[in-house]
Amino acid sequence: MQPFSQTEPIIVLDFETTGLYPAKGDRVIEIGAVLLREQKIVDRFQSLVNPGFFVSREIETITGITNAMLSEAPPALEVMGQFVKFLDSHPLVAHNASFDRSFLEAELDHLGKKRPLNFGCTLQIARRLYPDVINYKLETLIRYKNIPVNSQFHRALADAEMAALLWFKIIEDLKSQFGFENITFDLMKKIGKLNKDLAFDLLLKEAEDSRTDQIGTTGNLFG
Repeated sequence: MQPFSQTEPIIVLDFETTGLYPAKGDRVIEIGAVLLREQKIVDRFQSLVNPGFFVSREIETITGITNAMLSEAPPALEVMGQFVKFLDSHPLVAHNASFDRSFLEAELDHLGKKRPLNFGCTLQIARRLYPDVINYKLETLIRYKNIPVNSQFHRALADAEMAALLWFKIIEDLKSQFGFENITFDLMKKIGKLNKDLAFDLLLKEAEDSRTDQIGTTGNLFG
């Protein structure tokens, strides 16, 4: 099997948060991210984040992140400053990327750094590639594809690592099932936007095109 055609690193990230809506004041409480190069995880970033207020008992239960843990964590501005350096100008991937993108944009606003973001989404690609899955939660897809689980779901670094393994598996399936050769980051984004009802035929067409196109680059995170 040919390696994934990737000329620049990609970062897969995950946030644990105080709620669902950054526009209503919810904040990030944990960041996890992995740097991918040539289908390998080559670096990691993880930190708890003190949001400046107490989180609900529900969030403590879901994530296992307690208010006691967060009280000792560094503040958001400090962590985000370090995280921006880790992100560099790389493209990003997340599972349900619209959620993570909204929180990253909000945290960058707090940091005073407004920058356009370049995101790919494993959830949206999985909807096109695996139409018969009962749901598209990360845990469901990990088990559906028989990817070994050796970490706790709903912790940021563990979820980022598992999303990265899902990203690798999606690439493998695109090659074996449809005959893709040159798979670029832009192509992965395009697949995530295909018409779901026509996805199979469109994927065959995209695969045929990919066999004749030259390898592109992944593009930059920040414009």
